[in-house]
Amino acid sequence: MTSSQLWKLLNKPKRLILIAGPCVIESESLCLKIAKSLKKSCDSLGITFIFKASYDKANRTSSASKRGPGIENGLKILKNIRTKVNIPVLTDVHTDKDICLASEAVDILQIPAFLCRQTDLISTAAETGKIINLKKGQFLSPKEMDQVAEKVKTLGNNKIILTERGTCFGYNNLVADMRSIPIMKDLGYPVVFDATHSVQLPGAGGNRSNGQREFAPVLAKAALAAGANGLFIETHPHPDQSPSDGPNMIPLNQMNSTLKKLLKVFNAVQ
Repeated sequence: MTSSQLWKLLNKPKRLILIAGPCVIESESLCLKIAKSLKKSCDSLGITFIFKASYDKANRTSSASKRGPGIENGLKILKNIRTKVNIPVLTDVHTDKDICLASEAVDILQIPAFLCRQTDLISTAAETGKIINLKKGQFLSPKEMDQVAEKVKTLGNNKIILTERGTCFGYNNLVADMRSIPIMKDLGYPVVFDATHSVQLPGAGGNRSNGQREFAPVLAKAALAAGANGLFIETHPHPDQSPSDGPNMIPLNQMNSTLKKLLKVFNAVQ
C-alpha cells in the first residue's frame, strides 16, 4: 500500500482506525504474533489496522528501564512485520537523526507527547512526506494542537493525525477530557484516542509508571461516542511481563471481543 493510498483511508475515514501493538519491540516473533492476531481480527471486522511498536523508549521513568533493541535492529523488525504481514506500520521518533532511517522502514512517523513542542523534530519528520501522528502533550490544551499541526503544514505536508492521550491531573494521574475529541476534529484532521496511555499513572510505581487497564475500554467507548475516528491501543499476550507500560495494556486474547464492542459504538455514531 502506498502512502497516498493509506492516507486516503485515514483522511475522513468511514471505517474505524486501529493503531495497535506492543509498547516496545521485544522480539520479532512476539511482534509477528501480535500483528497477525490483530490483522485477523481487524480484517474480519472491517477495521483499518496499523501496527505500532517502538524500537527505543527514550522517555522512560528510570535510567534502569529497558528501552528496546535500538534503531538498527528495531527498524529491521518493523520492516519485516510490514512485509510479512502486509500491513502499514507506525513507530515513534525521538531525535532528528533517527527520522531518515525510520521513514524508510515505516508508513507513519509518530511524534511523542512529551516532544510535541520540539519544532526541529517535527519539521524534520514533516519533510519526509510521511503521514505524521502528533500526540497531544499531557501539558497542552486540545486547541493548542493547531499550532503543532501548523509546523507540519508549513512544510507542505498535510498528512496529519492528532492523538489525544490524556492531560496531567495532579501528581501521578491523567484525566481524559472528551471535549478534546470534537475540538481537535474541528481543526480539520482525523483524531485518534489513545485508550491505554490515558489510563497510565505516570511515575506511580516508583521507578516505573503504573496503570489501570480495566478503564481503557471504558474511555475508548466514550471517545468513539464523542466522535473519535480511531483508537490507539497497546496490547501484549502477557502484559504484566512487558518491560514497558504493562499495567495499562489490554491482553491480546481480549482484543477481539473488545474490538467488537467498540465497533458497535463507532458504527452507531457513524
